[in-house]
Amino acid sequence: MGRGDEIIHQQTRLQIMATLNALPNGQAIEFTRLKAIVQATDGNLGAHIGTLENAGYIGVKKDFVGKRPRTRISLTRSGRNAFVRHVDFLRGILDEHAAPDHPAENA
Repeated sequence: MGRGDEIIHQQTRLQIMATLNALPNGQAIEFTRLKAIVQATDGNLGAHIGTLENAGYIGVKKDFVGKRPRTRISLTRSGRNAFVRHVDFLRGILDEHAAPDHPAENA
């Protein structure tokens, strides 16, 4: 079995990656929406986004809507691949440690 991705493994980053992975390729989510989904503070979410961006797993675009700043986050191809590998790693752990069927219970 391979190794998990230490960057993605952290709970908030895993939630961020799972949320972004659920979006169609190339689609982005606004910072405020992502913040509500993962239930993080601005500073906490910003730090995790920075870690994922530095790893090349996400893209961040900042612009303005009228006079209001807007930050949108999307998953990169590299990020999507890393997330799939990490999920496969976690599934392997779960499958390896799954309780065997007990014949007495099936009788």
